Amino acid sequence: MPSPFPGMDPYLEHPELWPGFHTALIVELSRMMNRRVTPRYVVAVEQRTYMLEPEEIVLIGRPDVALLETQAAERLRRSPPEDPAAAAAATATVSAPRAVTLSIPEEVRERYLEVRDVTSGEAVTVIELLSPTNKLSGTGRQRYEEKRRAAPGSLTSLVEVDLLRAGRRLPMRPADMRAPYSILVARGYRHGKADLYEFGVRDPIPAFPVPLRQGEAEPTIELRPLLDAVYDDGRYDLRLDYARPAVPPLDAGEATWGQSLTTRTGADGRGGPGNRGR
Repeated sequence: MPSPFPGMDPYLEHPELWPGFHTALIVELSRMMNRRVTPRYVVAVEQRTYMLEPEEIVLIGRPDVALLETQAAERLRRSPPEDPAAAAAATATVSAPRAVTLSIPEEVRERYLEVRDVTSGEAVTVIELLSPTNKLSGTGRQRYEEKRRAAPGSLTSLVEVDLLRAGRRLPMRPADMRAPYSILVARGYRHGKADLYEFGVRDPIPAFPVPLRQGEAEPTIELRPLLDAVYDDGRYDLRLDYARPAVPPLDAGEATWGQSLTTRTGADGRGGPGNRGR
């Protein structure tokens, strides 16, 4: 069963669902690309790893359990006891040790694709499917921007797929944002010039070319069939709760339209992160 939305399904952006969806879509895209660029090129799934502080994990919507437990313990410690006897007992045992939880940085892995020359092993194109850490302030964005700035100097082409409404768009000129989603195609031999495909929640995801070396035919990629495959294999029709607001929320007009769309198509959304424990 495909998503009821004509393009990107905004309910897939939920922080609890996005990591799994991201990984599955990267794998599907690598399979499609390998069929398109063989035998001269091969598409490899690559990974970068770095550490995020607990407050950065919370910022991207993935609460760090250790941090939350520590914050709760701190709030409890600072709350004045309601009972004088309890206060006296607390004073009497103040020198006794108490159990605490340390806030430990969390390792984050981000997967992306490289189109490599089979003979030389050289990466000719990098394909990025952005994650919240790339778009929100912090270590993840800083690391990604450093890599992005280095791409033109190496003559490596870049395809940057942004299917997330939250966060700030990566630097480019002009900086105005006409739609929440975008696909950037930057050919390494064009020295910083790029094509930007923008689209909204109501729009189909546009097809886009993947540049190789200058003068070579560029395979055209359509993401929607891949999204449908991931949606179906992951049984997102059962996991998404379309009766609840999307996370991050849609604006009023888009939310009303989305509700009518999911009702019309019969997507009742029995599951979803918001329904756990109910």
